[in-house]
Amino acid sequence: MTDNASTVLREALALPADERAHIAADLINSLDERHGDADEVAVAWADEFEHRARQTLQDPSSGQDWGRVRDRIAGRLTNE
Repeated sequence: MTDNASTVLREALALPADERAHIAADLINSLDERHGDADEVAVAWADEFEHRARQTLQDPSSGQDWGRVRDRIAGRLTNE
């Protein structure tokens, strides 16, 4: 991660949760725009959410603890 990206991330993480959520959504949408039609992307996301929800309902133990996932991601971000 570049110094500029690290600075942006650090500043974004200092924002209130609702503002971080808006920024996260905007960033994800900006990535999706590269993959074509917005409606197709929305359908693909909905399909993925449904798939994961069904998987979780069928086997609740198949998920991962959010704290561990968050720590793993944070470790990757600080090591880049």
